[in-house]
Amino acid sequence: MLTIGSHLSVSKGYAAMGKDALKIGANTLQFFSRNPRGTKAKAIDEKDVAAFRQICEENHFGTLLCHAPYILNACSADPALRELARDTMADDLARMEYLPGNLYNFHPGSHVKQGAEAGIEMIADMLNSILKPDQHTTVLLETMAGKGSEVGRSFEELAAIIDRVELKDKMGICLDTCHVHDGGYDIINQLDHVLDEFDRIIGIERLKAIHLNDSKNPCGSHKDRHEKIGEGCIGIEALVRVINHPLLCHLPFYLETPNELPGYAREIELLRNAYTAE
Repeated sequence: MLTIGSHLSVSKGYAAMGKDALKIGANTLQFFSRNPRGTKAKAIDEKDVAAFRQICEENHFGTLLCHAPYILNACSADPALRELARDTMADDLARMEYLPGNLYNFHPGSHVKQGAEAGIEMIADMLNSILKPDQHTTVLLETMAGKGSEVGRSFEELAAIIDRVELKDKMGICLDTCHVHDGGYDIINQLDHVLDEFDRIIGIERLKAIHLNDSKNPCGSHKDRHEKIGEGCIGIEALVRVINHPLLCHLPFYLETPNELPGYAREIELLRNAYTAE
């Protein structure tokens, strides 16, 4: 079965978020644990989380993905901003223990003229300070489009971070189709080659999730502008090849397309109908 969902808001509560997922035909979802443009978070309501877990169990939801706030920068030139990223992610991982066995994804950060090597070291240092042997969440580095001074624009940069992490068993990768396309990886015409390269540099076993997005820009643009499925430069045929690829079809897919709930429902139905990997 295709495991697919969209990005949904937890602002109304976890159980309400689970009900929204069911409305759009999803069997997984991605969410922010707090304001995506800030760091404030509501206190955990254990009854609400328990109701959400019951929804997930009764409806056979796949792996859930929590996304870190966009504003966090683990390799900022400002030590206070690095500390904010560390403390926020540590708190998020503590919160994720209420939903054990799931995933937590973050954008590695921007080195802001310090150089990629310095950025890589700072990101790894942060991870070494927050990862715990007994945690039940796998932390994912997201593939980035390479705009500005983003770290994670290449498989090599992501591998370099993981190489420096002590608890490597707690680490994985979330591949964003828009980002890798905009970053110059030709997933339209050379998907097998891209995955071979990923396996050679990082290891395909580290790939834990897919952000399934079309792109407003051509391959190699380094722009990072998501588009609705089938309406961008990647196109529906290439994205269908992604969900049906034997190395990817078992993974959870999360839509981050510019949609409201009805649009996500249409995309989920479209992709379910195109899924042949079963």
